[in-house]
Amino acid sequence: MAEIDAIRPISELEREIRKLETENRKLEMTNYELMKQIRHLEDEVKKLKKEPLVVGSVEEILEDGKTIIKTSNGGQFLVNSILNVKPGDRVAMNQQNLAIIKVLPIERSRSVKATEIIERPNVSFSDIGGLSDQLNDLREVVELPFKRPERFKELGIDPPKGVLLYGPPGCGKTLLAKAVAKESDASFIKVTGSELVRKYIGEGAKLVRQIFEMARDKAPAIIFIDEIDAIAARRLDDTTGGDREVNRTLMQLLAEMDGFNENDMIRIIGATNRVDILDPAILRPGRFDRLIEIPMPDRKGREEILRIHTKKMKLSKNVNIKELGRLTEGATGADLKAVCTEAGMFALRKGKKSVSMDEFLDAIEKVLIFEEEEQVYYT
Repeated sequence: MAEIDAIRPISELEREIRKLETENRKLEMTNYELMKQIRHLEDEVKKLKKEPLVVGSVEEILEDGKTIIKTSNGGQFLVNSILNVKPGDRVAMNQQNLAIIKVLPIERSRSVKATEIIERPNVSFSDIGGLSDQLNDLREVVELPFKRPERFKELGIDPPKGVLLYGPPGCGKTLLAKAVAKESDASFIKVTGSELVRKYIGEGAKLVRQIFEMARDKAPAIIFIDEIDAIAARRLDDTTGGDREVNRTLMQLLAEMDGFNENDMIRIIGATNRVDILDPAILRPGRFDRLIEIPMPDRKGREEILRIHTKKMKLSKNVNIKELGRLTEGATGADLKAVCTEAGMFALRKGKKSVSMDEFLDAIEKVLIFEEEEQVYYT
């Protein structure tokens, strides 16, 4: 009887084992089916992401989660979206069902991508000589609003939006803009006015719009427009087709300058050699609020510039900076830099280990006299 009682639990355990084995086989089959479905779904995802994809833009987000998109060929479609998109986003979609696969970066033309963008320029105020008054004016209207915006709020005034630097070429307008960008911890976006002049209708205006969009992405930012007279010359009644396109670009620039405020942390610095031909619309307060003249350096300024450009040079004891400042009357900052470089080249050709006064005198004769002859030739 005892043996029968011992056998009974063993048979129950065997039945339990068989039951568990059956359940395990069912689970394995279920797992196999699920893995099969996963592989199928992965293949479907790969097919959806397979290039080429259709590029479009999000027009509107509806309450039920559906999205109205506009394809590149102009058609509009109502699709489902599992991605977090917003109106205006550029998206890539599957060709067959227009499912939104991914959000694309903001569209910018090649010209905007080729624009000189310096996250933090390496030019400081100590690299600029002979322009102390102009530096102070520029710091007031550009650097101070970036670093101390609360000062303007306390007084209840709006900081200036833009500054126009005008004066002869080679006197430091670009250096000033880069230096104030560095001291303000702002990105520096440089564009030349002639680059905004385009052949086809609307291209110049689109380029201006995209540059300002890029500046908002990189704020705080300074947009430096060199040779702004190329697009901002005085508008005339009699215009050709090309002039009308330049005028459209100018109007877009004026609209963008009016369209941002001090909270956008964007400032515009323009530079020109011909302030007399600029359109009055761009010079009015609210656009270029401050006009700063960058003159030819005087004797003291030339001495400061020469000291800046020679501070890393190995000079002989007979080099007299004050005398060089006297001898370079009428030279710009760019001319003085060229004189220092050329003096070093003369010393290099002679195999000397330092630059003497003789090399500077030869450089002055070569650089400045050559420029005078060139001006007479073109005159």
